[in-house]
Amino acid sequence: MLLDGEEWRAMLRGFRSEAWRLETLSQYLVPQEAEELEAFRAGKRVDPETYSSAYTEDLKRLPGEGKRKERVHVLTRPLSEYLCFEFSRYYSPHVLAGEDIRILDVTERENPLPDVEDFWMFDRSTVVLMKYEHDGTQISRELYEGDPAPFIEWQRIAVAESVPFLEYAERVTE
Repeated sequence: MLLDGEEWRAMLRGFRSEAWRLETLSQYLVPQEAEELEAFRAGKRVDPETYSSAYTEDLKRLPGEGKRKERVHVLTRPLSEYLCFEFSRYYSPHVLAGEDIRILDVTERENPLPDVEDFWMFDRSTVVLMKYEHDGTQISRELYEGDPAPFIEWQRIAVAESVPFLEYAERVTE
């Protein structure tokens, strides 16, 4: 089943306790981000302490509902321009708003999740496969109809092998 529009938004809002994301690409071409990416290229930065968006407000609300959002991004250095943008524009304010973002840097080590592609997992039971072209253009979101056990194991590995975003960002910018 392909998820788009209101079905996808309902999935992002309707989880009971945990929404978890694995990201594996060095670039995502998202039309909604084009203007912000151009501003980043022009040297404009956001203040993560004061930045506010519908997403950050949602993140702040989730703990009161007994919910959380988490993600791990698998990457290699040097960081792509897009990752530098994502770190400053999204990850920093999102972490401050309550999202648990972790980084799994496989630059100088074997990737413990070879060939695992991007996905969202909701409540450790519902998996949505995120499909992309090689350049990071999204093709589709597909509801996975099989056993979520492999995805739960990939989540366990990703979390165990990664470090918190702020710790990683401090190390990379030193």
